[in-house]
Amino acid sequence: MAAKPTFSQEISNLLYASQGSPLKNCIQCGTCSGTCPVVNYMDQTPRRLIGMINANLKEDVLDCNTYWFCASCYHCTVRCPAKIDIAEAMYAVKRYSIWHKTYSEDLVGPTFSETFVKTIINNGRSFEPVLAPTYMFSMGIKEVLQEAYMGTQMMLKGRMPVLPTKIKRLDNFKKVIRRIIPMGGEK
Repeated sequence: MAAKPTFSQEISNLLYASQGSPLKNCIQCGTCSGTCPVVNYMDQTPRRLIGMINANLKEDVLDCNTYWFCASCYHCTVRCPAKIDIAEAMYAVKRYSIWHKTYSEDLVGPTFSETFVKTIINNGRSFEPVLAPTYMFSMGIKEVLQEAYMGTQMMLKGRMPVLPTKIKRLDNFKKVIRRIIPMGGEK
């Protein structure tokens, strides 16, 4: 009987498709943390998160906000001397967290991510009026009103469509996406 993979192995399996080096190759130099523009908002640095993953500290990794605050700017990935795709590692932990429903209910990130993916699957592209409500109500009333006003102005000036547009050959696109993303029993 095959042994159940460790948390570190599960995350590594999610990273397998990316061309970067595995997280085991991390030399803990801190370049990723030093170049991250949002590290001040994270409760653990990217360097520390990788160390925690490698140490199989699953609960500690899933309890932190680091991967939800990742800006996906790829500064860490480009500068990593071990050639680790750190931004992809952040996405892998996000996917793991969403698939296993191990995230805190007060986070905007999981709901936003799920809504984003569903919008992409349904239309083949993003559509801001569907995405905005997933994060807008976590702001104050002033910010919500500003966002609503700006969105309305963009629609009135034709800069944002009222209804989402769909890409050509959407069914073919969905077939490709189903190979990568589990879609809750859809065929």
